[in-house]
Formats: sequence, C-alpha cells, structure tokens
Amino acid sequence: MKKILPLIIIVVFSVIFYAIYKESTKSLKIKRLACQAKTTTFERVFAQGPVKEGIDALLNKNYIIKSNIEYSKYMKSNIKQSVYIEDLDRLLTSVIDRYAKPTDSTDTKKVLIEYYLYENDKEDKGKNNDKAKEYAGYLMFDFKYDNKLIYKIQTDYSFVDTRDVEERMECAINSFISLKGK
Repeated sequence: MKKILPLIIIVVFSVIFYAIYKESTKSLKIKRLACQAKTTTFERVFAQGPVKEGIDALLNKNYIIKSNIEYSKYMKSNIKQSVYIEDLDRLLTSVIDRYAKPTDSTDTKKVLIEYYLYENDKEDKGKNNDKAKEYAGYLMFDFKYDNKLIYKIQTDYSFVDTRDVEERMECAINSFISLKGK
C-alpha cells in the first residue's frame, strides 16, 4: 500500500499537468466556425467583459459603428476610387440586420463596433515573407460593451476588388454572435 500511494499521486499530478499543458498550448489557428477557415482568421474573447450583454445589444440593434479604411501607402491603391466607408457601413448594417432579433429589452446600452478595412500593401518593405503578400487585405473588428473590449477578430479578404468583404463581415458578426452559446 505504501508503494501504491506515491504512484497514484504521481499519476494524478501527471494527468493534471498534461491537461494544463494542452490547454495553454492550444493553437490560435483552431477555428470555431467553418467561415473562419476560409481565410486567415484570428479571434480573441476577453473573458472579463460582458460578452453576452454585448451580443444581446447587437441582436436588439443597439449598436454604434465606427469605421476606417487604411489604403496602401507604398503601392498604388486598388480600392481608393471604388471602396468608400459609407458603403462598407451600409454593408455591415445589412449583415447585422440578418441576425437582429429585437426583443422587449429595456437595456439601452449599445455595443460599439469599431472596425477597419486594411488594404494589403504588397510593396511594403516591412513584409517578412511572400505569404504576407498573398491576401488582398483584412478586416479588423473590435466589439466593446460598457467601455470594455469584449471580442476582437481579424479576417483576411482575398480579392482586390473586395467582392468577398461582405462574406468576411458576415463571418465576423456570426463569430461574435456564436459566443452566446458558450
């Protein structure tokens, strides 16, 4: 019995250590939704924030949009004459409307959606490798509720004419809303 107890303790500690190790080394590349696997997508949930409340506000159409476009600086922009912030905001609003389910909630707090469209600058000397030049750009979304960052997602778009931007916006909104089930 004296020899079995230390063995059991070692096994228990080994299992606990292994579980902690596996959790802490999870890849950022694990995708929760199929749309996230279509292009390079990174996300982060800020657990200390009121995520469910932010999602409820979005679904109740209690949101504010702040947006920006970062055009390429070193190469001639492919989108400067064709992509405008107002059009992107309308596109995002129409995507959100597809998910909106207004309720009788009396909560008037709004979720702030700060996003920007970045045009990949393929002539930027700071690009470390050719893989960084493969995509056309990316969308970066920050979702804030009650002045707290609750969710962040970055997703690449593939076409220089931005025809897949709506799909990537839909993925970002769907990714955020899908956290409600967690």
